Amino acid sequence: MTQATTRSKDTIAVDTNFDGWDRARLGEASAETLVAAAARAVMAVAGPVYATEIGVRLTSDSEMRTLNNTYRGRDSATNVLSFAMDDGDESPSSAENLSDGTPKLLGDVVIAYETCASEAEDQAKPLADHLRHMVVHGVLHLLGHDHQSEDDALEMEQLERSILAHLGVPDPYARAAA
Repeated sequence: MTQATTRSKDTIAVDTNFDGWDRARLGEASAETLVAAAARAVMAVAGPVYATEIGVRLTSDSEMRTLNNTYRGRDSATNVLSFAMDDGDESPSSAENLSDGTPKLLGDVVIAYETCASEAEDQAKPLADHLRHMVVHGVLHLLGHDHQSEDDALEMEQLERSILAHLGVPDPYARAAA
């Protein structure tokens, strides 16, 4: 199991612009609290050594459809999109030294309520667990992980499992395979 470390210098900015997230049954925690904890868990396990800033937008399928069409050419909603600020010249996990302590903006993650709620229901899992999974998945993309090849997908899924286990979330892939 991957070892987590404490990271207090990271900034996780959560923007909720769809009231479905406010009304969602997520247990005793708010969507914003769950999102921040999941993003911090990713950074503790897989993040770079320097302070970072991540934006997470909790939105509707309508906005997600527009984003997915604009940036991916797909005219449909999806569960999560990641928009990394990395220009490809360096790895976000490299030991960059930001001497002034200013967090480096890694990018933004956008999560659609209706799609996530529907997927959680279809998979018979709590929406809170699925939301945390989508945050972990999206933030790992900001850190340069992908699932374009089978080996990359297996590596990313194992990292997701490990991080989600730190959060007390059951393995989302075991449920899918059952």
